[in-house]
Amino acid sequence: MNPSTTIQVMLVDDQTLIRQGFGYVIGVQPDMALVGEAADGEEAVKLALAAEPDVILMDVQMPRMTGIQATQAILAQRPQTKIVILTTFNDEAYIYEGIRAGAVGYLLKDADTEDMLATVRAVYRGEAVFRSGLAAHVLTKLATSTAAAVPAQQTELAEPLTPREKDILQEMAYGLRNDQIAAKLFISEGTVKTHVHHILQKLGAEDRTQAVVYALRNGLAQ
Repeated sequence: MNPSTTIQVMLVDDQTLIRQGFGYVIGVQPDMALVGEAADGEEAVKLALAAEPDVILMDVQMPRMTGIQATQAILAQRPQTKIVILTTFNDEAYIYEGIRAGAVGYLLKDADTEDMLATVRAVYRGEAVFRSGLAAHVLTKLATSTAAAVPAQQTELAEPLTPREKDILQEMAYGLRNDQIAAKLFISEGTVKTHVHHILQKLGAEDRTQAVVYALRNGLAQ
């Protein structure tokens, strides 16, 4: 991420205190700007199209339109927007529906400030972030769904993954960020990014989530 780039963030939650708390923290970050707040799903869709945020923190349970429905509606018109599902419930159903709707992150409302900010920065960089012990199980479940938007099952790739790429893909399936993978495998973060790029190309995946689902479906990760 370019140091001069400001991440445009939007908050969607029906609780005023949540919006105020998160909004304050985001507003004082040198690399972020709060471009809008919405209290329900319908308002979120209208505001997202007008404010054009880079990242949206999206509550799940809201009046008039749920966060899942709002996520689908927004991404249908602005697929480049990165949406993080925000909820108080560590519930498998929310993670599953959030991923299917196109969310690239999942965060509990009681997560600490640094975790929230790290998630915003990570999804802006193009990473998928699911900080929950249930995430791996949900991705496995999603891999068996015919609705998963991933390449069809195949026995081998046109260009096979290298041993190192397989290692990194497994860590991606565990939900680790690039910096965490780098530390675990004793390589640089830049090297990890290069490997991730090659993995996406070889799997024909558009993002990390699709790559992980493909890997789980085809036995390349567990």
